[in-house]
Amino acid sequence: MRIGSFDITPKVVLAPMAGVTDKPFRVLCKRLGAGLCASEMTTSDPRFWNTSKSRHRMDHDGEPAPISVQIAGTVPDVMADAARYNVDHGAQIIDINMGCPAKKVCNAWAGSALMRDEALVARILEAVVNAADVPVTLKIRTGWAADQRNALTIARIAEAAGIAALAVHGRTRDQQYTGLAEYDTIAEIKSRLSIPVVANGDIDSPQKAALVLTRTGADAVMVGRAAQGRPWIFREIAHHLATGELLAEPSLGEVRDILVSHLEHLHAFYGEQAGVRIARKHLGWYAKDRPENAAFRSVVNRAETADAQLRLTRDYFDALVAGIVPELPEAA
Repeated sequence: MRIGSFDITPKVVLAPMAGVTDKPFRVLCKRLGAGLCASEMTTSDPRFWNTSKSRHRMDHDGEPAPISVQIAGTVPDVMADAARYNVDHGAQIIDINMGCPAKKVCNAWAGSALMRDEALVARILEAVVNAADVPVTLKIRTGWAADQRNALTIARIAEAAGIAALAVHGRTRDQQYTGLAEYDTIAEIKSRLSIPVVANGDIDSPQKAALVLTRTGADAVMVGRAAQGRPWIFREIAHHLATGELLAEPSLGEVRDILVSHLEHLHAFYGEQAGVRIARKHLGWYAKDRPENAAFRSVVNRAETADAQLRLTRDYFDALVAGIVPELPEAA
């Protein structure tokens, strides 16, 4: 799959997720096989560009190319300015969010709420494509609700506006993340477009990725929630698509090393206080399949320093590697 001049290989990409796909996580997922990783959703409102949150979201120093930045908003000229601003700050691909189902986003008529106004969609896409001298991509859902499925219409508007690639989450906004993804809808969209289409929704294993690519004819698959605590899913999918074989699960020792490296990057990126806090959700995801997960989270969530968080994590996984039930001391 190509987006502009970029060859997206392998054809498995990380979905942009607010509060998850920050630079430390994107760099990790790219290292573990993702062909493309989009940033967290960034606001198009310039009043918030200099907040700590926005500065972190717009930090791409040292990030492997291609750097894809997702923007959200409702005003065409403001979205165009946001695209130019992010390109000036390192974006090599601009992604437009019309798929987020979050209430606070949709209440402002951004995210998937935009799909209810097709004329506005066209104006936004044309404004951003004309403003940015990099490829522009778009992420949508199948519609606002079960009786308002207009993804194909939006897809045609996107292609006509010059969108370089389209990602489709196979659910309506009112489904949030429940129910089953509509792969047939994605297949229909792909059959009607000449631009690349990326299939998103319920892709949680190499076998499912292969099935979705076959069923939809899509050019790539997009993985979101299944990568939380399991970033090696990208190399597993890439290997299966290339060979038809399944990679072995990473050893506990490798999981420990991946997690410790991730924690260290979070601490360095955000600073100790914020890094420790932000790391807690990742620790829970990494340990979620272990029977002692609740006890581990209870202890680690009380760690107030980077050293304590790293020590507790290493000790926990070292015990698992040794084949013993971890003893979880009081956090310090």
